[in-house]
Amino acid sequence: MTKRQRNSLIIGGILFVLILFFGISYNGLVQKEEDVKKAWAQVETVYQRRADLIPNLVNTVKGVAEYEQETLEAVTNARAMANSVKVDPDQLNQANFDVFNQAQSNLSSSLGRLMVVVERYPELKATQNFSELQQQLESTENRISVERHKYSETVNKYNSTLRKAPTNIVGALFGFEEMPYYKADEGAEVAPTVDF
Repeated sequence: MTKRQRNSLIIGGILFVLILFFGISYNGLVQKEEDVKKAWAQVETVYQRRADLIPNLVNTVKGVAEYEQETLEAVTNARAMANSVKVDPDQLNQANFDVFNQAQSNLSSSLGRLMVVVERYPELKATQNFSELQQQLESTENRISVERHKYSETVNKYNSTLRKAPTNIVGALFGFEEMPYYKADEGAEVAPTVDF
């Protein structure tokens, strides 16, 4: 084997290793990005489940708490706003994520105010229909928390892989971007004051 053939073989081997490395890194990033999109779809699904429960809850409350029209309208409007904000998994950036999260937080606040109003109507709390809806809503809220946590774990795996060398080179070359995390709602770090 001549020196020229040996050099060609070495260069070919190096190119093969580089191509293999880039292929494996690229495919790994694609898989992790798809995992994030899948986790995001689960988050949206549980939020949709909550939104689907609200009309029945509002109608049940409306039948008993007829003087609470303002609160019921606030919940209905917040639900409509939350349903109108959708985030395409391919456009999952911080700005879109913040708009979605704000709409969901507003709906959560409205639901919280509705539950405070319900406390004034013991006959409503005693109905089986309301009790079942409240249990379903509580279960859904727990599921939201679980899915948000899973989403953040998936984003953590993707973002950390994207930032590690030498995969960060592949990510930069092919336009992979970090995905947003769920963070605690503003003010969540302060414990509420409870007066008896």
